[in-house]
Amino acid sequence: MRNVRYPLALSALLLAAAASAQVQPPPAGNQPSPPPAPQAPAPASAAPTESVPYGAGLKLPLSPDGSKYLRFITWHQVWTRFNQNNTGSQHTSGDPQRNTFDVGLRRSRLILYAQLNPRFLILTHIGINNQNAVGGGVGIGDPGKKPQLFVHEAIVEYKVINQLSVGAGLHYQNGISRMTRASTLNFLAFDAPITNWPTIEKTDQFARYMGIYAKGRIGKLDYAVAVNDPFVTSPTATPATVPTNVAEYYPRNHSKNFQGYFAYEFLDQEANLLPYAVGSYLGTKRVFNIGAGFLFNKNAMFSRPGALPPPPTGQPGADPYSYVPFKTHNLGIWSADVFFDTPLNKEAGTAFTAYAVYYNFDFGPNYVRNIGILNPSSAGGSTAIPGAGTLRGNAFPTVGTGSALYAQAGYLLPKNVLGPKARLQPYAAWLHGDYDGLETIGAKKVNVLDLGANLLLDGHNAKLTLNYRARPDYSNPQNINYRPEITLQTMIFL
Repeated sequence: MRNVRYPLALSALLLAAAASAQVQPPPAGNQPSPPPAPQAPAPASAAPTESVPYGAGLKLPLSPDGSKYLRFITWHQVWTRFNQNNTGSQHTSGDPQRNTFDVGLRRSRLILYAQLNPRFLILTHIGINNQNAVGGGVGIGDPGKKPQLFVHEAIVEYKVINQLSVGAGLHYQNGISRMTRASTLNFLAFDAPITNWPTIEKTDQFARYMGIYAKGRIGKLDYAVAVNDPFVTSPTATPATVPTNVAEYYPRNHSKNFQGYFAYEFLDQEANLLPYAVGSYLGTKRVFNIGAGFLFNKNAMFSRPGALPPPPTGQPGADPYSYVPFKTHNLGIWSADVFFDTPLNKEAGTAFTAYAVYYNFDFGPNYVRNIGILNPSSAGGSTAIPGAGTLRGNAFPTVGTGSALYAQAGYLLPKNVLGPKARLQPYAAWLHGDYDGLETIGAKKVNVLDLGANLLLDGHNAKLTLNYRARPDYSNPQNINYRPEITLQTMIFL
């Protein structure tokens, strides 16, 4: 036992000496102190595995509890596109161009809205649309430059009761269909078919009307109705300028426009403070809605039923309205649609979105309108469809007296397909138009196919969309050729 005690005592003395040495003061004199030991680097923070939800976005609270606020929304949609142009298209007059590769601004917008208390809403929406190198601007002699920044919406609204709000101004509380009220921030496909805005830039201002509206929700029934002043359109048209038995917008129309949309929400209810209908919820809601809507404008259209008579003898400048027989026609449209959006596997993050709509259009006899969005051609093109406008660039018969079907569906792939920070959502869309004016000249019905995918980098707030379109070229209505369009849309909104 004594043999053990001696080593233990010696060890204790050595430890005490070492501890004492560690707390001794530094040696006297001018000798420098030893440098401090380098600090260990701070542990790196773990990178987030998913994007943080955007939430309310750019929202400025004006009261401590946030009930008074000002919200900002801004976005740009840029198209980089290859387009095989319709027969006879020209980049500028006298400059034929079969194919076009271009970049354009599809939309560039800013929305500001505020609630100073839950009963009052003010909203301002400004922006530009469809600017490329050959069009969309108002520069003197340069049609693509300096696009006009204009007011899309300017409304004031008051909540009367929980089930009813009334508003007035330049508004988007549109009738006809869900997609006529579509938000352009969260489309499923790369864009709308435009058939959903059948009076765009005619009696409306870029799908908005000047009028008064009422909106609200009663139980599961969401509704919006409006009475509007249609904008004066086609001011130079007269009974002498329209083709025989083909309707056109009546420049002397001063009747009110009535429209409305009603949707029954079977599952989750959607927000309805603003009119913008969501295109795809990306699995965050279970929505199943059936809707119906209408638009009616008395005497909005006119046509000349017979051949053009000569002007009265001795009156070469006589007003055609005084000597050319013509008829006025009511503009009537109705629709029915269904929207379904649901998560499929919450753990995997998969979701399914589908929408389908039927439109019935009555614009008067044989009315057809060709539209080419962000048109890459500024001249040329066929005028084979009477009264429909030119078929330059990427234009095709988009609306007309008759009917149209539009359907789209998309699937949000599992989270692990592209890693934790990006999602992929392939989709398909189809437009079918059956218009009387095409049947009259022996043309086939309209069919447009879109196939594409959304690469969601931060949900809808930052995404790339690649779309392939097979578009009919009606330059020869009896022999339809399909032209390809390939569009890459880059979009960010805050």
